Amino acid sequence: MIRILRGLAHKYFSDEEAVILFLLILAGVVFIIFFGSMLAPAIAAVIVAFILQGLVTKLNRLGIPEIVSIIGVFLVFLGLLIGVLFGLLPLIWTQVTGLAGEAPRIFREMQSYLEVLPEQYPTLISMEGINTIYNQVTTEAGRMTQWLVSFSLESIPDLVALLIYMVLLPILVFFFLKDRRVLLGAIARMLPSQRPMMVRIWHEVNLQCANYVRGKAVEILIVGGITYVAFKVLGMPYAALLSLMVGLSVVIPYIGAAVVTIPVAMIALFAFGWGSQFIWVMVVYGVIQALDGNVLVPILFSEVNNLHPVAIIVAVLFFGGIWGLWGVFFAIPLATMLKAIFSAWPVKNGQAEALPKES
Repeated sequence: MIRILRGLAHKYFSDEEAVILFLLILAGVVFIIFFGSMLAPAIAAVIVAFILQGLVTKLNRLGIPEIVSIIGVFLVFLGLLIGVLFGLLPLIWTQVTGLAGEAPRIFREMQSYLEVLPEQYPTLISMEGINTIYNQVTTEAGRMTQWLVSFSLESIPDLVALLIYMVLLPILVFFFLKDRRVLLGAIARMLPSQRPMMVRIWHEVNLQCANYVRGKAVEILIVGGITYVAFKVLGMPYAALLSLMVGLSVVIPYIGAAVVTIPVAMIALFAFGWGSQFIWVMVVYGVIQALDGNVLVPILFSEVNNLHPVAIIVAVLFFGGIWGLWGVFFAIPLATMLKAIFSAWPVKNGQAEALPKES
């Protein structure tokens, strides 16, 4: 066992720089686990600044001075943030509460649909099973409705914290953009002066993660916006809420689209019944998903090494189990970053027999 461990250490940690990088990654993970919630605004600001830096760089290449590019990009971000806070979120909340109020009617209709199934498929579905499923669903819906009713009173401290975060976030984003070189230089002074492996890994991670994160941000806006317009044209109720769900579902490939299809189909069914309007909604939704997967994704992520579906599912399960919803949301960028690190990690060739034997 000791010889195996020595062989692994010789293969993957024979370089002093690799050992330092491993310790830095380990310290970063432990720091985020214990202090992540406390520093959530700073972490979110780093991610936002990382996304916006690509646009600043492109404007610099067009000959626009850096400070002008930073101010212009920051003002666009600030406008989008204000639009989301005072335009989109109130609309989404209104539709969520409206959907909660419609829940009893929806469940009554759902029960009428379910009661027909045992008559049509007596060998596959029993009335007892239908009643069990219906009772479980109505119980969970009742709990959700109670949470929505009590939300305004119980979550006042959380709302105050959210407002503070919304003030801190733009300030931090601006200084991360403006003083990016100063901050990176301060971090670099704490690292070894000769760090070719770290530089290579940084370039690989920056290329892969930057392209992925920025591409996903654009994909969310495009898919969500097109879905909202299509649903409004088709007269779909709760269009803003559903389009937000469809837009965010692209963050988790395969799983997200499958999960979001259920509420889209259910609301369309209860709104239009088994008719042509329901078919049109599902066809349009399917076309949007097909264009996203076969046209938009290849264009946006042509420079990104795609992850295997198994790796995506494992990443969602692993990071979701550690950090909950945020872990699910950032599972793919984290997996992409790990893949980039593993691809650039130095591996020393040679067999364990080449190591000096123990005396």
